Amino acid sequence: MRGWLAMTVGLLAVVLGSVWTLQGLDVLAGSAMSGVTVWAVIGPVVAIGGLVLIVIGLRQRSRSKA
Repeated sequence: MRGWLAMTVGLLAVVLGSVWTLQGLDVLAGSAMSGVTVWAVIGPVVAIGGLVLIVIGLRQRSRSKA
């Protein structure tokens, strides 16, 4: 069970960050966030943080197997 929480939160952060980036770049229209530059900056930061959490979760899982 070790590492699953970090990986799950990381995956959600990657998805959320990707959506925010696409909205900020006005690729996904129809939202109040569409075309707002700040979301094009916040989105990749959140997505990178999610990738870090996924790596941490994978490392925790590999340590628990060893």
